[in-house]
Amino acid sequence: MVIEDGKFYFIKDEFFDVFKDYGLMVNKENGNKRPCYFCFRDRKNKEIIWFVPISTKFEKYKRIYENKKLKSGNRPIYNFVFGKVLGKKAVFLIQNIFPTIEKYIEKKYTNSNIDVEIPTTERDNVIITSLRVVELAQRGINVPFYNIIEMKKILLNDNK
Repeated sequence: MVIEDGKFYFIKDEFFDVFKDYGLMVNKENGNKRPCYFCFRDRKNKEIIWFVPISTKFEKYKRIYENKKLKSGNRPIYNFVFGKVLGKKAVFLIQNIFPTIEKYIEKKYTNSNIDVEIPTTERDNVIITSLRVVELAQRGINVPFYNIIEMKKILLNDNK
């Protein structure tokens, strides 16, 4: 499968079995598979693909963002990127980013057999913010709720 930066994909349940103790958002089904994830390849190691969950709970995360902003002073908030997906308000949950490899990707998310896409500026904002969070994690500053650097090492060993 060709994984394209800036597209949306679903992940296999087996991935969550491997990382069951990490507190990741898990797959849910009730007619629809969810969540879907915005994906892009790692800039240094192309085996790694970063997954960013999206949510339609825009107002909920906007309130959380505003509270974090008040408490942070002038420090930037990297937890969320707000945008639109399929014409609806959506939140890219950068705080829930995680790495994976191709064998755990189930399929691409499409709407009426057409790839779901977002505007280039929004896509770039999600990727840049996500890469900043990965960079911070490499320096020991975790925005995500789990150790994404440790996960990356496990995946690279799994892929040998």
